[in-house]
Amino acid sequence: MPLRALLVAAALLAPAPAPAQSIAGPYLAARIAGFSNDYEAAAREYARLLRRDNVPGAVLENAVIVFGALGRFDDASEAAKRMTLAGTPSRFGSGVQAVAALVAEDYDTATRLLDEEAGVGGALLDGLLRGWIQAAEGDVDAGLAALEALGETENFASIARYHRALVLAWSGDPLAADEILSGRADGALDLNARGVEAHAQILVELGRRDDALELLRKTNALINNAALRTLEDRVERNDPVRFHMIESARDGLAESFFTIAAILAGETSPTFTLLNAQAAVALDPEHVDALVLVASLLEEQEQYALADDTLQRVPADDPAFDAAEIARAEVLLASDREDAAVEVLSGITRKNPEDFDAWTALGDTLRRLERYGRSAEAYTRAIDLRPEIVERDWFLFYARAIARERQGRFDLAEPDFRRALELDSDNPLVLNYLGYSLVEERMHLDEALDMIERAVAARPEDGFITDSLGWVLYRLGRFEEAVEPMERAAELLPLDPLVNDHLGDVYWVVGREREARFQWRRALSLEPEEDVIDRIRDKLEVGLDVVLLREAEAGEADAAAE
Repeated sequence: MPLRALLVAAALLAPAPAPAQSIAGPYLAARIAGFSNDYEAAAREYARLLRRDNVPGAVLENAVIVFGALGRFDDASEAAKRMTLAGTPSRFGSGVQAVAALVAEDYDTATRLLDEEAGVGGALLDGLLRGWIQAAEGDVDAGLAALEALGETENFASIARYHRALVLAWSGDPLAADEILSGRADGALDLNARGVEAHAQILVELGRRDDALELLRKTNALINNAALRTLEDRVERNDPVRFHMIESARDGLAESFFTIAAILAGETSPTFTLLNAQAAVALDPEHVDALVLVASLLEEQEQYALADDTLQRVPADDPAFDAAEIARAEVLLASDREDAAVEVLSGITRKNPEDFDAWTALGDTLRRLERYGRSAEAYTRAIDLRPEIVERDWFLFYARAIARERQGRFDLAEPDFRRALELDSDNPLVLNYLGYSLVEERMHLDEALDMIERAVAARPEDGFITDSLGWVLYRLGRFEEAVEPMERAAELLPLDPLVNDHLGDVYWVVGREREARFQWRRALSLEPEEDVIDRIRDKLEVGLDVVLLREAEAGEADAAAE
């Protein structure tokens, strides 16, 4: 349940009684902060509340969630203990107390919380924690048995087996760990990037460097992961490599929480996912994947300063540091710190001029900021770094074409659009943009129509592409045919000023002047770009015919002056 929903529910279920009216001010302030997921502001108010007596249980639970979302598990645990004393315990409360206990290596308390009827985080998480706690207490066999028992639940089997492999590798049995990770023991596992990294490290420890290299090469051909690319380079150079993903049972406990967070990401409340990701970081402050996930969740909730601070905790010598900096630039951009975002990306390219991802991200950022000249230059650097141009590189040429077209250099943009189509001939984005641009340039109109019709066929629910179809028909003078797609585009994008403006023009030329003026007024009400406002107003005043005549005369005058 999102934080704001929890706060609303608490407000409905637990109105402050008369003796507790003194808490109303801080609680209201905390609720208001909670509505926007402003965890820091909410935490300040809850800290004030917790200095008082007789705080309602619902308020305490909100404090538990807010402190947990910030990774402040000691504070969250204190609020949870007060809930228990007040007779209103909850799984959230048990969960944060368990995290605080695990961080303190108080395994007796953590086990007691797991043994309570509600547990701390659900059957899967509780089972993983039991296994790792027993391993941490020195009974590896008991830990492995607990994980084996967890795996008897079909939906938990692959995760339980993966964690058994981690326990085995950490405790000094890489052969048994490889049996599981390779699939020879109980069937194939669908390993994520962290699983592949762990398996490759184990293979090198076993003296099977070639097998590790093959595994890494296959995986790196499919995904873009800095840790795996770095590990492949190290294995290829014959550098020393050891299993270091889990260096203590505490790391295994952190991995348990991260496993749950990774499963939940995008499937449930960001706040609940955040609690698990923060627990992983609390137990392993250098768990880079957990830090990146925490930052992503905070960014999703528009907590940009917290996301920025989290990404700055990624160690500079970690293989994922540059990727984290690229993510940080995105956070800065979202928080309107545009120059800071550009500087972060520029800094990566200065430090590592061969970083393809950084040049691409810089090109994307500059294009979004309408700094098209520098954007095109960044894309050129990225293209030049490709040892071989392959199909997935269509986007580089497409993005550079957009930057060049927006510069007014269609002579340079058109070859890039066509190169993108050579790489991905049916891509609707490229077909639409090039087709629309050809229409605006009054070039190859029949070809442009064919491109846009293909784009519409591929994406019939895309309002912008449907608008392009109506507009090219309008440019071709096929006015009656243009009406249906333009009306369809306006249905798909009712709040887009350009689409409404286009529909007005089409209505005008087919004699539906009253409807045309309605659409132009609507377009003005939707805050169009500054450069078209005066033109729309002119159309409302004198009609499209007069505006087009004036523009034609102005064009002839400009041509004569040249």
